[in-house]
Amino acid sequence: MKRLWVTLAAAVACTVATSCTTARQQIPKIIHEQADAWNRGDIDAFMQPYWKSPELTFSSTRGVTKGWQTVCDGYKRRYPTRADMGTLTFSDLTVRELGPRAALVLGRWKIDRGAPIGGVFSLVWRMIDGRWVIVHDHTSADNPAPPPRPNNRLIACLYPAPSTRDLPSD
Repeated sequence: MKRLWVTLAAAVACTVATSCTTARQQIPKIIHEQADAWNRGDIDAFMQPYWKSPELTFSSTRGVTKGWQTVCDGYKRRYPTRADMGTLTFSDLTVRELGPRAALVLGRWKIDRGAPIGGVFSLVWRMIDGRWVIVHDHTSADNPAPPPRPNNRLIACLYPAPSTRDLPSD
């Protein structure tokens, strides 16, 4: 009986270790395949790693979007042409196992199309039906540098406030 428990414990440990190793090895590969699909102008292929479910969530400055089809439609609306899509790259990927069938991925994204834009993302991945899928995506754009603050003294010199002498009398 003891031998059965040791064998069972070893099998479970092996399964857990394999799932975690698989996450660290497979997810970055899938993410780079997404970039390749994007750079071909193929949003449908880019969307393949996303969980094809109404429970998929996508968070950004626009709020929370729910559902695979809604997320896909949003990408197609914001990037209607290959030129609008630019060239996508992902970098600084970190895969953190949350268990044998879940992972958190952090990274940076950049799209070059004239003036480059970029930001950070966090993706929650789950192993569903034998494949890693994104169940939640939170993507944020880097904030552009704020505009320079006005020099209030210069503005006051150029546009002095009217004095009460300058106001018409009743």
